[in-house]
Amino acid sequence: MTLREIADALGLVCIAGCSSLDREVEAGYSSDLLSDVMGRAKDGAIWVTSQVHQNVVAVAALLNLSAVVVVGGLTMNADAVEKAEARGIPVLTTRMTAFETVGKMYALGVRGEV
Repeated sequence: MTLREIADALGLVCIAGCSSLDREVEAGYSSDLLSDVMGRAKDGAIWVTSQVHQNVVAVAALLNLSAVVVVGGLTMNADAVEKAEARGIPVLTTRMTAFETVGKMYALGVRGEV
């Protein structure tokens, strides 16, 4: 399943890296603890978080994640958006909670594997 298919199904709004929405999503992971994500998220996973600072982009780039989804109607910091855009890392936002977002992704077939 591509990132674009997930974004369209869930009504996610792309705020950075929008030219990379045709990436394949290999799995999903949800956490707000960066060290947890670094230790457990898989290459190609879509990451659901409420973190909005630029370290999120650094972790996503390090792990070659397919995208970051910022939940709860939060706004990612401007410097983080610029960094994501420069690195071509898709960042999407939603007003849904992490729980609801992950549930809907699971219903689409995205699985969390560690």
